[in-house]
Amino acid sequence: MAIESKDIELTANERSGQLDQDDIAAQEAVEDARKAAHGQSGGALERYINMVSAVNFSFILQCSWEAAAVTFQFSLSNGGPASILYGSIFAGLGTTLVATSLAEMASMDPTVGAQYRWSATFAPKYNRFFGLMQGWITVFAWICSCTSNPALISNVLVGLITFNNPEYVPARWHVTLIMWAITIFPFLGNFWFRKLLNPLEAVGAICHVVFFIVSIVTLVVLAQRSSVDFVFNTLTHDASGWTSPAVAWGLGLLSVTYPLTGFDGVLHMSDEVKKARIRIPRSMITSVVLNAIMQFAYMLTVLFTLGDIDVVSADPLPIIQVYYQATGSKAATNLFVIMIAIIIFIAFFNVFASVSRLLWAFSRDNGLPFSHVFAKVHPTLRMPINSLILIGTCLMLLALINIGSSTAFNAFISLPALGLYISYFFPIFFIFIRRMTRSQPIPYGPFKLGVFGPFINLGAMLYIIFIVIWMPLPSFLPVTSENMNYAGPLIGAVIVGALADWCITGRKRFQIPIARNRPE
Repeated sequence: MAIESKDIELTANERSGQLDQDDIAAQEAVEDARKAAHGQSGGALERYINMVSAVNFSFILQCSWEAAAVTFQFSLSNGGPASILYGSIFAGLGTTLVATSLAEMASMDPTVGAQYRWSATFAPKYNRFFGLMQGWITVFAWICSCTSNPALISNVLVGLITFNNPEYVPARWHVTLIMWAITIFPFLGNFWFRKLLNPLEAVGAICHVVFFIVSIVTLVVLAQRSSVDFVFNTLTHDASGWTSPAVAWGLGLLSVTYPLTGFDGVLHMSDEVKKARIRIPRSMITSVVLNAIMQFAYMLTVLFTLGDIDVVSADPLPIIQVYYQATGSKAATNLFVIMIAIIIFIAFFNVFASVSRLLWAFSRDNGLPFSHVFAKVHPTLRMPINSLILIGTCLMLLALINIGSSTAFNAFISLPALGLYISYFFPIFFIFIRRMTRSQPIPYGPFKLGVFGPFINLGAMLYIIFIVIWMPLPSFLPVTSENMNYAGPLIGAVIVGALADWCITGRKRFQIPIARNRPE
């Protein structure tokens, strides 16, 4: 009864906008006590992530300039400098609107389930249905996002091997084996993630910033300059089969929009973040703004120091030729490209941790078949071990795509971007509807958008819709089985599978994860 009384008191404070830091700490204690008292789904996680670690977690997880560096080949054939330069500005502004919209909801209800819990909470009706559908989409998107890290690293390693040994011809199964080897490290590392977090985040943040500065200074000092006209006025629309400049520019956005996704990763660590209602919104917005600025600055530098565009475009990993033409040294080129791979590798630990918590939370709400298995928390390690094992298994299986498709890397990049943007859309849409209809009061947390809320939500939704239009389209024409973009069909298959799950057992099994402070 004491817990319930305190619960009511804190909820009243939330609705009146008087929630201070003491209230937040008390509420987190209440939430943790309730989970322990009711034995909620096999145990609860422990709060140990402070403000610095929370900001660094998202900051490193996105690693935007590094991801853009190893994927901008998509923009060279579609859009060219126009997609890279103006697309970076567009993506930075649009993603900030999306992150700000979700940060407000994170302040209301900082939960591991995040998007699917908010959709279940704010949907005007059919809450259980929208919650389950959102859960499947979000979990799938994050598994694909987790796969993209080893895909990026393996692409870098294969590119460097080819660069240093031109006679080497990489087989598709080589990439699969490299992805498997890379996945082992964060899988094992997450068993002791709590002990690794602080040093890992500190090293990652330092590398993320220092390598960024060193790379830009090196290119500016040593590389041959591109013309201002090339950087600001070149729109490539005749290299991929797409002849429309507008379509080419839209397709080229993949290289600059994909790296800015994933800012919600810290959300899925909510049960381990102290004062989550304040720190998670700050972490999300800070991460997006800083990464967007760094990505724009880096890609602007690359465009001005690109060198021979034909040589760069012909390389499977163009950034190698950018550094090689600038330095004239294979050793220096290897060093700079390996630095990029190191940061993406560190980010892999964060992505792996985040998606395992998301899967655990979805299982805790009976969103998956055999949920009782994946909802367990190891009593000693305080980690969702079974969820970690499932994620590792999924990554191993998805890596097999390389063996059957020469364009698997495209799928590993476009799939998480498409899935994550879709997962961002629905909770923003539902909170926007509630704002406009005023059908129910909104349980604001410490961070609220006020009168700007509807405009920020609307801008975020328009940005998402625009980006999602281009993600499923193939990068080259004519479309064949080899160059087909399978992102759209795979997302469609997940939605169909989620509908089937709803019809068979999901509607009875899934528990609507309504936030405690939701007005009834």
